[in-house]
Amino acid sequence: MNLTQKPIAIAIDGPSGAGKSTLAKMLAKEFGLIYVDTGALYRAVGYAALQSGIDPSDTDAVIAMLPAVRVELAYVDGEQKVLLNGEDIGGYIRTPEVSAAASTVSAIPAVRDFLFALQQDIAKTQSVVMDGRDIGTVVLPWADVKIFLTASAEKRAQRRYKELIEKGQDVTYESVLADMVERDARDSQRETAPLKAAEDAVLVDTSELTLEESKDALAALVKERLAWA
Repeated sequence: MNLTQKPIAIAIDGPSGAGKSTLAKMLAKEFGLIYVDTGALYRAVGYAALQSGIDPSDTDAVIAMLPAVRVELAYVDGEQKVLLNGEDIGGYIRTPEVSAAASTVSAIPAVRDFLFALQQDIAKTQSVVMDGRDIGTVVLPWADVKIFLTASAEKRAQRRYKELIEKGQDVTYESVLADMVERDARDSQRETAPLKAAEDAVLVDTSELTLEESKDALAALVKERLAWA
């Protein structure tokens, strides 16, 4: 397929800890596409609220904060950088606290509207792999390939716990699992853009797959859907 003819969009949705970001990055690298981590955008807004001393559940305060918030994505040597008012905040937005804040602010319609245009503009001009909670259903309903990536809560918690421990964070598996279950409920039950699979998405459960096996399964699916040479 000639990528210069028309931008390609691959949408990967799924619950927290399903491996969306890691696998989306691997797919983007394999197929020479731009990776867009939309979850990082919501983490940036959640982080901005926390840094400003705002309770992420205080909808009015979060909305009032938005005019002073500038979230951007920059690509350096193929790596995505998340900028908040010009500052690279990639090293600060992967904590459980920011994860919870991101989930909370993402349920605010004004926040989703705030980031919606940025996400769509990127996909309209560049071939992308974009992951999040509502990419195939709301952000990129025209995506060429839609994948709903999932795994059991226990498996996802094990993976996230390992990741956080390797980063030196002081957490327990039990607390990570509890946060995971709570976030699943919050994301799937929210009124605005709830977590759900698009009608034409392909469900891929990675509970019993290694990372490499998961990547191979997604790559094969993309090739099949796009008739990749």
